[in-house]
Amino acid sequence: MLFSEGNMEEFIVKQLKSLFDIDLHHLVKESKEDGFRFLERLVNEYEDDTNNFDKPGESLYGLFNKEGVLIAIGGLNIDPFSNEAGRLRRFYVSKGYRRNGLGRLLVNQLISDAKNFYKVLVLNTDTEQGDTFYTSLGFAKGNLYSNSTHYLCL
Repeated sequence: MLFSEGNMEEFIVKQLKSLFDIDLHHLVKESKEDGFRFLERLVNEYEDDTNNFDKPGESLYGLFNKEGVLIAIGGLNIDPFSNEAGRLRRFYVSKGYRRNGLGRLLVNQLISDAKNFYKVLVLNTDTEQGDTFYTSLGFAKGNLYSNSTHYLCL
């Protein structure tokens, strides 16, 4: 499924004020089948109030298709290892929507938010696909920041 600039309006990026207001079970299930547990951690941390993406400089966004189904999610946290960095966290795009610019749409929203609060945006990925994706967005690969594989100077 390929999407062009012309049909990007079929998708909407929304800031999520509460995970309890959306259905993300299908994304959690898919991510676990993919071997990723970070969306499960997102839900658990949200439920136990350890990470709600609600501090100044933090945000959580969902990308929805025209039917209103959540197809991607990603958040921005204060980096616990640096006082100048934000951390891109819990980023996941549903398999059927990858490699077509939709992930870029969501990351660009997070970068835009990060520019208002941080000097640097960091992330950690351990996949080649993630490395390729983030470097295509301008992130540099390197361990200049603790527990990070990539960074972007804002």
